[in-house]
Amino acid sequence: MSLSIATWNINSVRLRIANVERYLRLRKPDVLCLQETKCPDEAFPHAAFEALGYRHRLVKGMKSYNGVAILSKVPFKATDIHHRCGKEDCRHVEAALDVGGDPILLDNLYIPAGGDIPDPDLNGKFAHKLDFYREMAQWFADRKPGPRIRKGRRRIAVGDLNVAPLEHDVWSHKQLLTVVSHTPVEVEQFGRLQASLDWIDVPRRFVPADKKLYSWWSYRNHDWRVSNRGRRLDHILATPALAGAIASHRIDIDLRDWDKASDHVPVMATFEL
Repeated sequence: MSLSIATWNINSVRLRIANVERYLRLRKPDVLCLQETKCPDEAFPHAAFEALGYRHRLVKGMKSYNGVAILSKVPFKATDIHHRCGKEDCRHVEAALDVGGDPILLDNLYIPAGGDIPDPDLNGKFAHKLDFYREMAQWFADRKPGPRIRKGRRRIAVGDLNVAPLEHDVWSHKQLLTVVSHTPVEVEQFGRLQASLDWIDVPRRFVPADKKLYSWWSYRNHDWRVSNRGRRLDHILATPALAGAIASHRIDIDLRDWDKASDHVPVMATFEL
């Protein structure tokens, strides 16, 4: 079977529901993971997703901030809502996709942006971000199956991870080394998270590391296409058990031009299972 999973920091699902519906009609992913929904659970626009066939939904949101959701045509076998760093701020949900045989565990993450000052002693938001990365890396490592264990090996993690780890994941490596999202300490923590389950960076399977690749452009850019000062903050990671199933990826850059666009665009990967 073919399984397509898309991730998108939508920056308010209610404000941009028309764009979400337009995207789902255009690309028809089997699963859509949203971050920064900025919507309490009781106000989530379930009817719009139901009408488009996304009958399996896991949402965890709050008013005005954060929020994550998994919307799926594929049934869930189990779901979990995880609270990180002693907070209940709606940043991690997990579902087990029923794809036959060993389910695929799917993590949808919205890692803290970290504020503006890249110093954990001066900036509590940055300290929270680093703590979140450390906690996630350990949490994934604790779930690494042993050599004789067959189940639980297929896992996909997606979301706005708020780090552009590679030199060409940002418009200027040199100028952004002291800017939150590309500082050495963040890149180091991203590497530790990636090592926790030997995660495969799915888009970089198709786009070499020496080529520019972005998923986010600031609202501050008057003409984002001309300046093209982007960063790759949105990621799809897959465990080695899925290496042979990775079939394609897509970053829909043109959506950044849509009316009421998010500053992020969707990233999608297709797996042939």
